[in-house]
Amino acid sequence: MVLMALGVNHHTAPIEVRERLAFDCQAGILGASKLLAEGLVQEAVVISTCNRTELYCVGSGLTDPLSCLIRQSGIDYDHISHLTYMHSDLKAVAHLMRVASGLDSMIFGEGEILGQVKQAYTAAANAGTVGKHLGRLFQTTFAVAKEARTKTGIGINPVSVAYAAAKLSQHIFSDLTQVSVLLIGAGDLIRQTARHLSARGVKKIMVANRSEANALRLAELYGGEAFHLSKIPEHLAKADIVITGTPSALPILGKGLVESALRSRKRRPMFMVDLSVPRNIEPEIGELEDIYLYSIDDLQTMVEDNRRFRRSAAEQAEGIIEEAALQFMDWLQAQDSFKILSDFRKKFEQIRDSYVKASLHQLQLGENPEMILKHLAHRLTNRFLHEPTRRLREAGLEKEQELLNLTSDLFELTNEDIPS
Repeated sequence: MVLMALGVNHHTAPIEVRERLAFDCQAGILGASKLLAEGLVQEAVVISTCNRTELYCVGSGLTDPLSCLIRQSGIDYDHISHLTYMHSDLKAVAHLMRVASGLDSMIFGEGEILGQVKQAYTAAANAGTVGKHLGRLFQTTFAVAKEARTKTGIGINPVSVAYAAAKLSQHIFSDLTQVSVLLIGAGDLIRQTARHLSARGVKKIMVANRSEANALRLAELYGGEAFHLSKIPEHLAKADIVITGTPSALPILGKGLVESALRSRKRRPMFMVDLSVPRNIEPEIGELEDIYLYSIDDLQTMVEDNRRFRRSAAEQAEGIIEEAALQFMDWLQAQDSFKILSDFRKKFEQIRDSYVKASLHQLQLGENPEMILKHLAHRLTNRFLHEPTRRLREAGLEKEQELLNLTSDLFELTNEDIPS
């Protein structure tokens, strides 16, 4: 049994690849369930965010379940295999803990990832793709992430993707009180972005979303305007800043729509940030004059500044994770020994029951009880000792001293009792 973490992330793959590999929650569950149904893994959880698509699973280690998961989505795995990674056992455990703690995020120390990991785990658990091993791993990870974030500096004023987007807006417009912002989406990412923009003085906020009711709830918090996605063409020209963050598989803003908005704005520039994977804004829009388009990967400079600031905190968090990962592996290895003990006991209990059944039958036939008892003891002794005796003889001949010493300790024998 091998515990594995496989996937792609912002360290290994550009956004053009990550957006093709993005799984929504339901697709992740279906993919994990199919891996289980085909016998490729025993447990599985798929985590897919802006920065990563990862598969955590328990399997034999003889197959590559990630390639099977990716091919299920119709992508040629051979073309992107060089961008993937695989960690096993201790490295897989530590990797998940680093991810959940925000140490492996593009925005170092960001807090949103922990909620995303919890959401993916809960969905997988409800779908029945989580067993004892991943269940214990994820619950341990949540506790470790909480400890790392509260005991070190990474949990103090964490910088998120939403924070970075708002800060970048302030770099472009020195006075945010005079700009109009269009937020597309109404999920956690956009809600946090709205909060950060409002804190920086933004007064005019429009929210467009597939669910107009959700858009209205968010807009009301900031005295803004809400409307359905279909109404974007009517309002786009009013926006100085456009920030998108929806799970849409297809672009919401096309080049033609933005060109039309620019004509209405009389070429006044428009600042756009696409925080979505897959992208909500067609990349070609960035080629338009008067458009300043940034994707999530373009925030890398801010990320590096943030990373340097939190280096000391990261070292403390890494220490917490290292210790927790080692403790989890101790538990995991103990499960293997428990299974061996269980199988060992089950095997010899079956042999015992079989021999006892035969002896009881002899008693029912009226045979001599003393002879039957002696015969039973003799058969059981021979059966239990036959294979160990053969193996110990081989160990003696091959000078396998470690096995001989282990047997001596296991059965509390003296050196004179060990075969030579």
